[in-house]
Amino acid sequence: MVIYLPVQSVEEEPALDELTPREIVRELDKYVIGQTEAKRAVAIALRNRIRRQRLEPEMAEEVMPKNILMIGPTGVGKTEIARRLARLANSPFLKVEASKFTEVGYVGRDVESMIRDLVEIAIDMVRQERAEEIGDRAERNAEERLLDLLMPAQPEASESYERTREKLRERLRAGKLDDRVVEIDVREPGPTFQITTSTGVEEMDVSIRDMLPGLFGGRTRKRKMRVSEAMDYLIQEEEQKLIDMDQVTRVALERVERNGIIFLDEIDKIAGRETGHGPDVSREGVQRDILPIVEGTTVNTRYGFVRTDHILFIAAGAFHVSKPSDLIPELQGRFPIRVELKPLTEEDFIRILKEPKNALVKQYTALLETEGIKLTFTDDALEEIARCAAYVNQTTENIGARRLHTIMEKVLEEISFEGPDLKKKHVRIDAAYVRRQLADIMKDQDLTRYIL
Repeated sequence: MVIYLPVQSVEEEPALDELTPREIVRELDKYVIGQTEAKRAVAIALRNRIRRQRLEPEMAEEVMPKNILMIGPTGVGKTEIARRLARLANSPFLKVEASKFTEVGYVGRDVESMIRDLVEIAIDMVRQERAEEIGDRAERNAEERLLDLLMPAQPEASESYERTREKLRERLRAGKLDDRVVEIDVREPGPTFQITTSTGVEEMDVSIRDMLPGLFGGRTRKRKMRVSEAMDYLIQEEEQKLIDMDQVTRVALERVERNGIIFLDEIDKIAGRETGHGPDVSREGVQRDILPIVEGTTVNTRYGFVRTDHILFIAAGAFHVSKPSDLIPELQGRFPIRVELKPLTEEDFIRILKEPKNALVKQYTALLETEGIKLTFTDDALEEIARCAAYVNQTTENIGARRLHTIMEKVLEEISFEGPDLKKKHVRIDAAYVRRQLADIMKDQDLTRYIL
């Protein structure tokens, strides 16, 4: 459940090196409600990374991250705490379900694919950072190329030519030329195919142009498009020219090794010892395949080798049926920090509806405001929604704060449907209105089970 809290009155985001564990928890408090114990654990883990970077290289090599095991039901904030921590640290972050992996030799994804996916995320992250750095330059270059198309250069540029070009530039920036059609050279994408090997390197797209650049390097074709579309295409092309992908790859691989965070969800689904037969035959096998990744090994990716020694692993699971001790002992030992997240209460739901910066109430209010409808929620309406969510979680499956989504959808179903045709543009939602909208469903347990 994505839970935001209002940003405090801060001048600017503090630098990562300056964040103490207490300040890291304070930053997480802006987004996730409650769960202080889990926040403290991840804050210490992040601070230890900062401490490690200040050590001598020999000592730093010996200090391993203390991986975390979060235990708690769905919808209480496990994933969001890890995701917000990664954003705070500007770290490559991957969430993956442990249950999707299969033991080596079985059909399915092998565990090393999580490292390859994390590298892809880091490459995109660093490439985006570089694109922002050279954005203005790429836009200027693209603008010059577009002006050349609109007004071809003359052998000897005159003052009148320059004046005309500047006027054209002003009109281009003002958007007055967006609908004009130009013809530009567009690079043709090379043919791709997928390879699958017995070692488990799955669905690796291989471009023939990358393999045989001499044959496919310069194929282009003419294409007509509007000026606005051509500008976007040319900016993208200029960015590709200006970004040094070798440097991007080096930085990304280093960032994965030093700052990567992998969130292993549903770890409880692979807990349990072998029975020797049946659909769960590979549970312990998957654990043993995950073990070297968590312990520290070298994984081969299409961009180069990646060491996993200092990647932080955060595992999470509800552990309704199994328990952490059902994991193999070696894997248990690799998650020394255990934190239990508490189920959300009615009071928590009220806070989630009232306090977050991007709370559901604010989202729906903003959505309907686009059609001129002013939506107002009273405090007793939010309390009633929270009460209904807590009641349904208790009587059916407990899905935590995600229950608020289904309740809110049902409460606002009529207004959302009738919205464009409403004559009365100010709608006040109170407790009585919430009860009317949910009355039939709340009375019928079967309807409650299937609709809410």
